[in-house]
Amino acid sequence: MEVSHIKQEINITEALMERINELLSHYPADKKKSALLPVLHDVQDAHDNWLSIELMDKVAEILEIKPIEVYEVVSFYTMFNRRPIGKFMFEFCQTSSCCLRGAENLMDYTCEKLGVNLGETTADGLFEVRGVECLGACGYAPMLQLGDFYKENLTKEKIDELIEDCKNGKVSLH
Repeated sequence: MEVSHIKQEINITEALMERINELLSHYPADKKKSALLPVLHDVQDAHDNWLSIELMDKVAEILEIKPIEVYEVVSFYTMFNRRPIGKFMFEFCQTSSCCLRGAENLMDYTCEKLGVNLGETTADGLFEVRGVECLGACGYAPMLQLGDFYKENLTKEKIDELIEDCKNGKVSLH
């Protein structure tokens, strides 16, 4: 499992613990593991959008499960990050519909424009580009996900505008 060796401050605030307990209230007391996905999302959001081994261990402790059960989930789903990432994660759909409409060329263009390879973070920590599996918006190909939002029918011009909007604080991730 690719993980970062960077130390991450674990900060399970009272508000975050209240949110975790609220999530747990939706499941039987003996089935805490059922809340794993939503708990991981909230914990990751509260910790600079990544999960260290120590933080995953803390989630396992809270849910009273084995750490390996958390690692398996985090390493399977691309929405969980095991190392610090760029503030703006451009996640390009790289399945059939998007690729037929030029997603791979747009990924290359974006990487070249930002001066990174796929999976690398820009030196200023602002951007990262990834290819991901189907994002379920085939009719709007090519597309990418940025935070909680889809950017559809992409062109080089739209990529340029999106990068500038991110740099200028015009993009909200939630």
